[in-house]
Amino acid sequence: MRWKEQLLKLTPYQPGKSINEVKRQYGLSDIVKLASNENPFGCSEKVQSEIANFTGKLSIYPDGYATDLRLKLAENLGVKPEQLILGNGSDEIIQMISRGLLSPETNTVMAAPTFPQYKHNGIIEGCEIREIPLTDGAHDLEAMFAAIDKKTAVVWLCSPNNPTGIYIKEADLQAFLSQVPEDVLVVLDEAYFEYVSADDFHDSLKLLEDYKNVIVLRTFSKIYGLASLRVGYGIANEETIAALEPAREPFNVNTLAQAAAIAAIEDQDFVEKCKQENMAGLEQFYQFCDETGLRYYPSQGNFILIDFATDGQEVFQFLLERGFIVRSGKALGFPTSVRITVGSREQNAGVIEKIKEYLRVNTVISK
Repeated sequence: MRWKEQLLKLTPYQPGKSINEVKRQYGLSDIVKLASNENPFGCSEKVQSEIANFTGKLSIYPDGYATDLRLKLAENLGVKPEQLILGNGSDEIIQMISRGLLSPETNTVMAAPTFPQYKHNGIIEGCEIREIPLTDGAHDLEAMFAAIDKKTAVVWLCSPNNPTGIYIKEADLQAFLSQVPEDVLVVLDEAYFEYVSADDFHDSLKLLEDYKNVIVLRTFSKIYGLASLRVGYGIANEETIAALEPAREPFNVNTLAQAAAIAAIEDQDFVEKCKQENMAGLEQFYQFCDETGLRYYPSQGNFILIDFATDGQEVFQFLLERGFIVRSGKALGFPTSVRITVGSREQNAGVIEKIKEYLRVNTVISK
């Protein structure tokens, strides 16, 4: 079969180990998963009630336009319904954008390391990938702009960036966007938007009024706690959304997911509570790292990347065997680090104790 050559060289996305898999492999009864930046507090009680009382007919296709969810989102965000596109997670919208704009005749610009699906989809479409190294965990916007030329179709900005948690300041983003050619789409991926507490974080919805070549991506998988239902969305001007819609698969957001997302939007108290808990959890990790001399990036997401100055896979394995699933930095472009999702206070304290145990055995850390 005539597979694309670039597809044969790619490896599929490797998800972290599941809780049941770790239980079986290591004979453990209690597992704490802090690997995939899921919400440790689950989802809103309103969502749980909506799911428990769901009466939709499973034999009927979903509303292909996700009308009720679209209207609810538009009202919540203060945008027109026509400015929204829904996806089976924001990953699918990344795929739509890549399918619609990237080809062997184009190139795409992104930071490195960053969310890997930008590069993954670009490779599948056969375009040139231009990766610009991070500077102290942050996007080097000056170098990214310098990489743009007449063949550039898409620029990817992840703010806060995964896996470092560093965000792009509003003034820096404004300066960058003011220089980018109007025919280059700038994708502003804000998967962790609701966790951000920085005062100078950009107001992306205002940016859309001035920059027609920007699309903002957000998700219900993180703070809303609906990761298993897969709902993401994009916000842009009406012309961009209209051009992108033909790349969207029909009926791509299922009926239960649409209903759950509507209920999630209606419980902003839950969102705020999770944000406050996350900030407190980050402080637990900051205090621990400062006391032990571990390097880390201050994060605006619900995760923290910690540098152990040794093989991150070794740290990952040590914690795994003791019931804590984290993410090895080896797969994220930071081979001496691990990325840890911020959990509940008890979960954070638990993984910190195991890290202390590791440090006692491996005294190689210095600031």
